[in-house]
Amino acid sequence: MSPLQRLALTPRRTIFSFAKKALWQFPPNLGPTISQQELVDEELCPDYESAAYYPANLGDVLANKYQLLSKIGWGSQSTVWLARDLSKFRWQAEEAVALKINNSNDRDDALHEREIEKHIAQLNPEHRGGVILRTCLDALEITGPQGKHICLVYEPMREPLWILKRRFVDRKLPLPIAKAYIYFLLVGLDYLHSECKVVHADLKLDNILMSFENENILTNFINRQQSMQYKVDGVSGRTIYRCHNDFGPLNARDIKNLIPKISDFGLATRLDKPSTHNGMVGEQLGIYPIQPDYYRAPEVILGCGWDFKADIWNFGVLLWNLLGSRELFSQVRSANGQYDAKSHLAEMIALLGPPPSALLAKSKAMSEHNWPEPIPNETGKLCKNAQEFFDGPFYHTEGGFWHKELIPSRSLEDTAPFLEGKDREAFLSFARQMLTWIPEERKTARELADHPFLKLRP
Repeated sequence: MSPLQRLALTPRRTIFSFAKKALWQFPPNLGPTISQQELVDEELCPDYESAAYYPANLGDVLANKYQLLSKIGWGSQSTVWLARDLSKFRWQAEEAVALKINNSNDRDDALHEREIEKHIAQLNPEHRGGVILRTCLDALEITGPQGKHICLVYEPMREPLWILKRRFVDRKLPLPIAKAYIYFLLVGLDYLHSECKVVHADLKLDNILMSFENENILTNFINRQQSMQYKVDGVSGRTIYRCHNDFGPLNARDIKNLIPKISDFGLATRLDKPSTHNGMVGEQLGIYPIQPDYYRAPEVILGCGWDFKADIWNFGVLLWNLLGSRELFSQVRSANGQYDAKSHLAEMIALLGPPPSALLAKSKAMSEHNWPEPIPNETGKLCKNAQEFFDGPFYHTEGGFWHKELIPSRSLEDTAPFLEGKDREAFLSFARQMLTWIPEERKTARELADHPFLKLRP
């Protein structure tokens, strides 16, 4: 090979190459090993498939841009890593991101999440609620042993709201702080619904993440470079790290800077255009089942079609978790742990009274039409409509409930012992504007943000 050819094949290094951030070197000793018999993090998920996960390792560089520092989260379809952004120059401050590395068999859902979040981020950046919705900053595709993985890049967050609650006395947020967070979340939902025309469909404390109270918390965590416990999967050979996401105690002086953000839009649906993700009736109603069991709205169970007001019901039920660390509905699951729609409806009847005949008539009419494509329910049965999916029917032709023996003897007033006096009265008034059988009777997020319950006393 001539000198000229050799020169042409040699990678060129420019002044910009030397100006880029250098890789951090990590010691070969990863940390204490974990027993092979102990299930760790994602191994606990139902239908766990190790080979579908990307084999991420401490110090790895993804897409020549992000160096992995610590595993900070996991789920049934992904792991989440804290990483350095290597695209910055050496003289610039270190910048960290959170990388959600989706499984190779979850490509379609990951692409859906990316597109929904791109829509939310770009639609109206000037809306005040936009900052309450955590959307991806970047997206990339990486290749693993089992195929390609979609990787979504996010702003790092401190912890889910349920972990923050545990830091306070009796594991409850002080009421003024809780009211502020509820207000922020409603502002975010207002943007999501009124501007983006998106239903989140999966609101729960796990999906409300808290920002850092100051930038030093994350910087100090990175500088400590604590080792992670690990084990090696005997089948796939993948190293499985134990999640390390304790960023330390709260800085009490800066607690006012903590902001809740709604995250995880993987199950969200746009109602401003036809969608195949959750099925549509015209362009305004979703038809396939949505929402976590405890938060499922009555129109979803009864198969009436759903819109943004399903999120409002969901948010109303969530308030019992946020304020009282308890579930509003206590008999949602059967003895074998499966969702029990008839028992759930029975509790709704106890708390709200019987459903209006108009809702039952709509349910009956919709049950006569099948979904575009059947889907399996929790037991694996292939179902053509909501009545089959939730093991109905629940009402006979005269409108009576088939399972009256399941209706408990309790009222909505009995469910809020965590508040007293005027606070309790104002809270129940607030909740009743979200928990109604008829979706159209529920207030919008914007209207709810003005409720007297959220006003702080002078």
